[in-house]
Amino acid sequence: MLRRSLFSMLTISLALSIATAADWPQWRGPNRDGISKDTGLLQEWPKEGPPLRWKATDIGPGYSSPVVVGGKVYLQTTKGEEEFALCLDEKKGDRIWQDKAIGAVGKNRGPNYPGTRSTPTMDGELMYCLSSSGQLSCLFSQTGKEKWHKDLVKDFGGQVGTGQMSWAYSESVLVDGNAVICTPGGAEATLLALNKTTGDVIWKAAIADADPADYASVMPFEAGGVKQYVQFTRKGLVAVDAKTGKFLWRYNKTSDFGANILTPVVYQDKVFSSGSRSGGATLEVTSEGGKVEAKELFFGKAFGASIGGAVLVDGYLYGSTTQGLFCIEFATGKEKWTEKSTGNASICYADGCLYVRSHQSGDVFLVEANPKEYVEKGRFKQPDRTKTPAWPHPVVANGGLYVRDMDTLYCFEVAKR
Repeated sequence: MLRRSLFSMLTISLALSIATAADWPQWRGPNRDGISKDTGLLQEWPKEGPPLRWKATDIGPGYSSPVVVGGKVYLQTTKGEEEFALCLDEKKGDRIWQDKAIGAVGKNRGPNYPGTRSTPTMDGELMYCLSSSGQLSCLFSQTGKEKWHKDLVKDFGGQVGTGQMSWAYSESVLVDGNAVICTPGGAEATLLALNKTTGDVIWKAAIADADPADYASVMPFEAGGVKQYVQFTRKGLVAVDAKTGKFLWRYNKTSDFGANILTPVVYQDKVFSSGSRSGGATLEVTSEGGKVEAKELFFGKAFGASIGGAVLVDGYLYGSTTQGLFCIEFATGKEKWTEKSTGNASICYADGCLYVRSHQSGDVFLVEANPKEYVEKGRFKQPDRTKTPAWPHPVVANGGLYVRDMDTLYCFEVAKR
């Protein structure tokens, strides 16, 4: 028995040790900012686009983006009224394990947007998955076996969306230190910290306005010597103390009456927030005499990045609205350029370039991260495109570009040969 236990520990240790610096372990990458650490990538694509490494079909529908860790690809999928976790081989796309239940499909506005929304979060040998009905599972990444499970609605009085604008839980949870941070929403635990190993409650942040959860994900940052978690809830942007969950500040101007989706973009003591109809703003957060405040540096109606995310590169913010791609100065909101050809799109950044995927056409663009002008370095049409919106964000990890289209996941080779 001892020999078997030691072998099991060695196997896990070996699996974790092969994780590379260019892995993509959670929603929006290593630092949850849409930026890949991968290098040595193609700076221009051939006319037909980069070659296909592999294509995984019949994985189950959904809008979850993949994560890539230790030679494996993980994502969430849907079959009927249940949601599942799935593990594939990074090099070939073969299934390693599948059909590990993580919860039921949540109540949705209508039948047009089926499937799981959240992206798994990897932390060592564990992975954390949130179903669209609000069931949070901690699984062993090597097998998919469940370690612990919580229900954000039943256990913490969670509430997501309101009325006609309810699209079920869409958050990708944050693992920070020994805690898992998530957003049940509602009066009891608007934000919540759980012990990542046991699932026990560390703190509940019962914010006064009892904001329902919306569709963004928590970001950690520090300002004025105070570590905070900032989240875009149904009524606006809120921040709580990272140690205690104490409410710190609120900013409602960027709240969108339709849906608050953008994961906040943070840098040093500044936060960018936006809604597709409301516009975007950068705030400066300060702390004096124990009081933490957020001051608006700029607000612009034209810069309403939303479901496609936004990335900050060398002081310039790149995002997408219904009108197309834009570039602005992060601190001032000064417009540098806009480009309509991409349409509304999802974005990530790697090795000097933006990877831009159109929501409607599914076309993928390679764009130089250049604040002076829009410089396109290639584009291609995704094969076998479905009619559903291409909302899953593109992912770049270890020379692979991952593009999901409902029940199919593509991996394209974008490393220099």
